Amino acid sequence: MSTHPVVAAVDGSDDSLRALEWAVDAARRRAAPLRVAHVRQYAHWAQPEVLAAGLAHPQDDPVLDQVRTRLEGRADQPDTEYVGMEGAAGVVLPELGATAQLLVLGSRGRGGFASLLLGSNSMAAARDAECPVVVVPRPGREVHGEAPGGPGPRVVVGLKVDGPDEATLEFAFAEAARRGARLQAVAAYPWPAQPWMMPGELPPPIVDQDVIEDETRVLADGFLAPYRERHPGVAVQLIPAAGDAAGHLVAASRDADLVVVGRHRRRLLSPVRMMGSVTHAVLLHAASPVAVVPPASPAD
Repeated sequence: MSTHPVVAAVDGSDDSLRALEWAVDAARRRAAPLRVAHVRQYAHWAQPEVLAAGLAHPQDDPVLDQVRTRLEGRADQPDTEYVGMEGAAGVVLPELGATAQLLVLGSRGRGGFASLLLGSNSMAAARDAECPVVVVPRPGREVHGEAPGGPGPRVVVGLKVDGPDEATLEFAFAEAARRGARLQAVAAYPWPAQPWMMPGELPPPIVDQDVIEDETRVLADGFLAPYRERHPGVAVQLIPAAGDAAGHLVAASRDADLVVVGRHRRRLLSPVRMMGSVTHAVLLHAASPVAVVPPASPAD
Protein backbone atom coordinates (compact mmCIF):
# COMPACT_ATOMS: atom_id res chain seq x y z
CA MET A 1 0.00 0.00 0.00
CA SER A 2 1.28 3.49 -0.83
CA THR A 3 2.27 5.56 2.19
CA HIS A 4 0.92 8.71 0.54
CA PRO A 5 -2.86 9.08 0.80
CA VAL A 6 -5.50 10.31 -1.57
CA VAL A 7 -6.93 13.41 0.12
CA ALA A 8 -10.60 14.32 -0.26
CA ALA A 9 -11.50 17.87 0.78
CA VAL A 10 -15.06 18.06 2.11
CA ASP A 11 -17.28 20.82 3.45
CA GLY A 12 -20.67 19.09 3.52
CA SER A 13 -21.80 20.45 0.14
CA ASP A 14 -23.09 18.19 -2.62
CA ASP A 15 -20.07 19.18 -4.70
CA SER A 16 -17.65 17.95 -2.05
CA LEU A 17 -19.58 14.70 -1.53
CA ARG A 18 -19.29 13.95 -5.26
CA ALA A 19 -15.57 14.62 -4.98
CA LEU A 20 -15.45 12.32 -1.95
CA GLU A 21 -16.89 9.42 -3.96
CA TRP A 22 -14.35 10.07 -6.73
CA ALA A 23 -11.55 10.07 -4.15
CA VAL A 24 -12.75 6.80 -2.58
CA ASP A 25 -12.61 5.15 -5.99
CA ALA A 26 -9.18 6.69 -6.73
CA ALA A 27 -7.75 5.43 -3.42
CA ARG A 28 -9.11 1.96 -4.11
CA ARG A 29 -7.55 1.86 -7.58
CA ARG A 30 -4.20 2.95 -6.13
CA ALA A 31 -4.38 0.65 -3.08
CA ALA A 32 -3.78 3.84 -1.10
CA PRO A 33 -5.22 5.14 2.17
CA LEU A 34 -7.87 7.85 2.09
CA ARG A 35 -7.59 11.05 4.11
CA VAL A 36 -10.82 13.04 4.48
CA ALA A 37 -10.09 16.65 5.39
CA HIS A 38 -12.42 19.45 6.43
CA VAL A 39 -11.09 22.98 6.83
CA ARG A 40 -13.16 25.23 9.06
CA GLN A 41 -12.93 28.70 7.59
CA TYR A 42 -11.88 31.71 9.60
CA ALA A 43 -14.45 34.46 9.90
CA HIS A 44 -14.71 36.59 6.77
CA TRP A 45 -13.25 39.62 8.57
CA ALA A 46 -10.12 37.82 9.70
CA GLN A 47 -6.75 38.17 8.01
CA PRO A 48 -5.65 34.66 7.00
CA GLU A 49 -2.14 35.81 6.13
CA VAL A 50 -1.42 36.54 9.80
CA LEU A 51 -3.33 33.58 11.27
CA ALA A 52 -1.73 30.17 11.47
CA ALA A 53 -3.77 27.15 10.47
CA GLY A 54 -4.14 24.46 13.07
CA LEU A 55 -5.69 21.09 13.73
CA ALA A 56 -9.21 20.87 15.05
CA HIS A 57 -10.58 17.82 16.83
CA PRO A 58 -12.23 15.62 14.16
CA GLN A 59 -14.70 14.23 16.70
CA ASP A 60 -16.26 17.69 17.11
CA ASP A 61 -16.83 18.23 13.41
CA PRO A 62 -20.37 17.63 12.05
CA VAL A 63 -19.09 17.61 8.45
CA LEU A 64 -16.71 14.76 9.21
CA ASP A 65 -19.48 13.00 11.15
CA GLN A 66 -21.62 13.17 8.00
CA VAL A 67 -18.83 11.61 5.94
CA ARG A 68 -18.22 8.86 8.51
CA THR A 69 -21.89 7.91 8.36
CA ARG A 70 -21.83 7.97 4.56
CA LEU A 71 -18.79 5.67 4.31
CA GLU A 72 -19.53 3.42 7.27
CA GLY A 73 -19.89 -0.28 6.52
CA ARG A 74 -18.62 -0.29 2.94
CA ALA A 75 -16.92 -3.60 2.27
CA ASP A 76 -14.27 -2.17 -0.07
CA GLN A 77 -13.59 1.03 1.86
CA PRO A 78 -9.88 2.03 1.89
CA ASP A 79 -8.17 2.68 5.21
CA THR A 80 -9.59 6.08 6.10
CA GLU A 81 -8.34 8.90 8.29
CA TYR A 82 -10.41 11.97 9.22
CA VAL A 83 -8.66 15.29 9.68
CA GLY A 84 -10.27 18.51 10.91
CA MET A 85 -8.38 21.76 10.44
CA GLU A 86 -8.97 25.45 11.04
CA GLY A 87 -7.71 28.20 8.80
CA ALA A 88 -8.12 29.78 5.38
CA ALA A 89 -9.14 26.93 3.07
CA GLY A 90 -7.41 28.51 0.08
CA VAL A 91 -4.12 28.26 1.99
CA VAL A 92 -4.62 25.03 3.94
CA LEU A 93 -5.93 22.86 1.09
CA PRO A 94 -2.86 23.32 -1.16
CA GLU A 95 -0.62 22.53 1.84
CA LEU A 96 -2.34 19.15 2.23
CA GLY A 97 -0.89 18.22 -1.16
CA ALA A 98 2.64 18.16 0.27
CA THR A 99 1.99 14.74 1.85
CA ALA A 100 -0.54 13.38 -0.66
CA GLN A 101 -0.34 11.59 -3.98
CA LEU A 102 -3.63 13.14 -5.08
CA LEU A 103 -5.93 15.91 -3.82
CA VAL A 104 -9.61 15.74 -4.83
CA LEU A 105 -12.23 18.42 -4.33
CA GLY A 106 -15.45 19.70 -5.84
CA SER A 107 -15.65 22.58 -8.26
CA ARG A 108 -17.44 24.72 -5.70
CA GLY A 109 -18.10 24.57 -1.98
CA ARG A 110 -20.67 26.12 0.32
CA GLY A 111 -19.33 29.64 0.05
CA GLY A 112 -19.11 32.07 -2.84
CA PHE A 113 -21.63 33.04 -5.49
CA ALA A 114 -23.98 30.47 -6.97
CA SER A 115 -23.15 31.65 -10.49
CA LEU A 116 -19.43 30.85 -10.20
CA LEU A 117 -18.25 27.90 -12.29
CA LEU A 118 -15.19 27.32 -10.12
CA GLY A 119 -14.70 28.26 -6.48
CA SER A 120 -11.66 30.14 -5.21
CA ASN A 121 -10.52 27.23 -3.03
CA SER A 122 -10.57 24.82 -5.97
CA MET A 123 -8.65 27.34 -8.03
CA ALA A 124 -6.05 27.84 -5.29
CA ALA A 125 -5.56 24.10 -4.81
CA ALA A 126 -5.17 23.46 -8.54
CA ARG A 127 -2.67 26.30 -8.83
CA ASP A 128 -0.59 25.77 -5.68
CA ALA A 129 -0.69 22.14 -4.51
CA GLU A 130 2.49 20.09 -4.88
CA CYS A 131 0.56 16.97 -5.96
CA PRO A 132 -1.90 16.45 -8.83
CA VAL A 133 -5.31 17.97 -8.07
CA VAL A 134 -8.59 16.55 -9.39
CA VAL A 135 -11.56 18.94 -9.55
CA VAL A 136 -14.93 17.19 -9.90
CA PRO A 137 -17.54 19.38 -11.63
CA ARG A 138 -21.24 19.58 -11.02
CA PRO A 139 -23.26 17.22 -13.24
CA GLY A 140 -25.05 18.54 -16.29
CA ARG A 141 -22.42 20.89 -17.68
CA GLU A 142 -23.08 21.46 -21.36
CA VAL A 143 -20.11 21.45 -23.71
CA HIS A 144 -20.02 22.47 -27.34
CA GLY A 145 -18.26 20.75 -30.19
CA GLU A 146 -17.92 17.08 -31.06
CA ALA A 147 -16.29 14.70 -28.63
CA PRO A 148 -14.00 12.06 -30.17
CA GLY A 149 -16.10 8.93 -30.55
CA GLY A 150 -15.52 5.34 -29.58
CA PRO A 151 -16.88 2.94 -26.97
CA GLY A 152 -15.52 2.34 -23.48
CA PRO A 153 -13.86 4.52 -20.85
CA ARG A 154 -11.65 7.39 -21.97
CA VAL A 155 -8.92 9.49 -20.40
CA VAL A 156 -8.06 12.67 -22.32
CA VAL A 157 -4.72 14.47 -22.08
CA GLY A 158 -3.60 17.74 -23.58
CA LEU A 159 -0.26 17.39 -25.38
CA LYS A 160 1.81 20.49 -26.16
CA VAL A 161 4.07 19.53 -29.05
CA ASP A 162 6.22 22.63 -28.49
CA GLY A 163 6.89 21.71 -24.87
CA PRO A 164 5.32 18.50 -23.55
CA ASP A 165 5.41 17.95 -19.80
CA GLU A 166 6.61 14.54 -18.67
CA ALA A 167 4.66 14.54 -15.41
CA THR A 168 1.38 15.25 -17.20
CA LEU A 169 1.86 12.48 -19.75
CA GLU A 170 2.99 9.94 -17.15
CA PHE A 171 -0.01 10.72 -14.94
CA ALA A 172 -2.41 10.37 -17.87
CA PHE A 173 -0.95 7.03 -19.02
CA ALA A 174 -0.95 5.64 -15.46
CA GLU A 175 -4.54 6.73 -14.89
CA ALA A 176 -5.68 5.18 -18.19
CA ALA A 177 -3.93 1.94 -17.20
CA ARG A 178 -5.68 1.88 -13.80
CA ARG A 179 -9.06 2.38 -15.44
CA GLY A 180 -8.58 0.10 -18.43
CA ALA A 181 -9.33 3.17 -20.54
CA ARG A 182 -8.31 4.47 -23.94
CA LEU A 183 -6.00 7.46 -23.80
CA GLN A 184 -6.86 10.26 -26.19
CA ALA A 185 -3.97 12.68 -26.66
CA VAL A 186 -5.19 16.00 -28.06
CA ALA A 187 -2.34 17.84 -29.81
CA ALA A 188 -3.57 21.28 -30.89
CA TYR A 189 -1.74 23.38 -33.46
CA PRO A 190 -2.38 27.03 -34.39
CA TRP A 191 -4.58 27.50 -37.41
CA PRO A 192 -5.05 29.58 -39.45
CA ALA A 193 -1.39 30.62 -39.38
CA GLN A 194 -0.94 34.33 -38.69
CA PRO A 195 2.65 35.31 -39.46
CA TRP A 196 4.03 38.61 -38.21
CA MET A 197 5.58 40.87 -40.87
CA MET A 198 7.58 44.05 -40.64
CA PRO A 199 6.62 46.93 -42.92
CA GLY A 200 7.95 46.28 -46.41
CA GLU A 201 8.42 42.54 -45.90
CA LEU A 202 7.01 40.11 -48.39
CA PRO A 203 4.37 37.70 -47.07
CA PRO A 204 5.68 34.16 -46.42
CA PRO A 205 4.66 31.34 -48.74
CA ILE A 206 1.27 29.80 -48.07
CA VAL A 207 1.51 26.76 -45.79
CA ASP A 208 -0.81 23.86 -46.36
CA GLN A 209 -2.80 22.83 -43.28
CA ASP A 210 -2.25 19.15 -44.03
CA VAL A 211 1.50 19.71 -43.81
CA ILE A 212 1.20 21.32 -40.37
CA GLU A 213 -1.11 18.55 -39.16
CA ASP A 214 1.30 15.86 -40.40
CA GLU A 215 4.21 17.57 -38.65
CA THR A 216 2.17 17.82 -35.45
CA ARG A 217 1.33 14.12 -35.66
CA VAL A 218 4.98 13.13 -36.19
CA LEU A 219 6.18 15.26 -33.26
CA ALA A 220 3.42 14.01 -30.97
CA ASP A 221 4.04 10.37 -31.89
CA GLY A 222 7.68 10.81 -30.96
CA PHE A 223 6.83 12.30 -27.57
CA LEU A 224 4.31 9.53 -26.84
CA ALA A 225 6.59 6.64 -27.83
CA PRO A 226 8.39 6.11 -24.48
CA TYR A 227 5.10 6.20 -22.57
CA ARG A 228 3.58 3.63 -24.92
CA GLU A 229 6.53 1.37 -24.15
CA ARG A 230 6.12 1.78 -20.39
CA HIS A 231 2.35 1.24 -20.58
CA PRO A 232 1.85 -1.35 -23.35
CA GLY A 233 -1.69 -2.14 -22.21
CA VAL A 234 -2.94 1.40 -22.87
CA ALA A 235 -4.54 1.98 -26.27
CA VAL A 236 -3.59 5.46 -27.48
CA GLN A 237 -5.54 7.62 -29.91
CA LEU A 238 -3.64 10.68 -31.12
CA ILE A 239 -5.86 13.57 -32.19
CA PRO A 240 -4.15 16.49 -33.99
CA ALA A 241 -6.57 19.40 -33.71
CA ALA A 242 -6.51 22.78 -35.44
CA GLY A 243 -7.07 25.90 -33.39
CA ASP A 244 -8.05 26.42 -29.76
CA ALA A 245 -6.61 23.73 -27.48
CA ALA A 246 -9.00 24.51 -24.62
CA GLY A 247 -12.04 24.19 -26.87
CA HIS A 248 -10.96 20.78 -28.15
CA LEU A 249 -10.23 19.50 -24.63
CA VAL A 250 -13.57 20.74 -23.32
CA ALA A 251 -15.39 19.08 -26.22
CA ALA A 252 -13.49 15.85 -25.56
CA SER A 253 -14.55 15.97 -21.89
CA ARG A 254 -18.09 14.93 -22.74
CA ASP A 255 -18.56 11.40 -21.30
CA ALA A 256 -14.82 11.14 -20.54
CA ASP A 257 -13.62 9.62 -17.28
CA LEU A 258 -10.98 12.30 -16.80
CA VAL A 259 -9.25 15.16 -18.60
CA VAL A 260 -5.57 15.66 -17.69
CA VAL A 261 -3.84 19.00 -18.16
CA GLY A 262 -0.54 20.42 -16.98
CA ARG A 263 0.31 23.42 -14.87
CA HIS A 264 2.87 25.98 -15.99
CA ARG A 265 6.44 25.62 -14.80
CA ARG A 266 7.80 28.48 -12.74
CA ARG A 267 9.89 30.94 -14.73
CA LEU A 268 12.96 32.88 -13.63
CA LEU A 269 11.30 36.29 -14.00
CA SER A 270 7.92 35.05 -12.76
CA PRO A 271 8.55 32.60 -9.90
CA VAL A 272 4.91 32.36 -8.79
CA ARG A 273 2.86 29.31 -9.73
CA MET A 274 0.57 29.73 -12.73
CA MET A 275 -1.98 27.47 -14.36
CA GLY A 276 -2.10 28.89 -17.86
CA SER A 277 -5.10 29.97 -19.92
CA VAL A 278 -5.84 26.51 -21.38
CA THR A 279 -5.84 24.78 -17.99
CA HIS A 280 -7.97 27.58 -16.53
CA ALA A 281 -10.54 27.31 -19.33
CA VAL A 282 -10.71 23.51 -19.06
CA LEU A 283 -11.31 23.73 -15.30
CA LEU A 284 -14.11 26.22 -15.86
CA HIS A 285 -15.95 24.39 -18.63
CA ALA A 286 -15.11 20.67 -18.82
CA ALA A 287 -17.97 18.24 -18.21
CA SER A 288 -15.72 15.56 -16.70
CA PRO A 289 -13.38 15.63 -13.71
CA VAL A 290 -10.14 17.48 -14.50
CA ALA A 291 -6.69 16.56 -13.17
CA VAL A 292 -4.19 19.43 -12.98
CA VAL A 293 -0.66 18.03 -12.79
CA PRO A 294 2.25 20.13 -11.50
CA PRO A 295 5.35 20.01 -13.70
CA ALA A 296 8.15 17.62 -12.92
CA SER A 297 10.91 19.24 -10.92
CA PRO A 298 14.29 19.66 -12.67
CA ALA A 299 15.77 17.05 -10.34
CA ASP A 300 13.24 14.38 -11.38
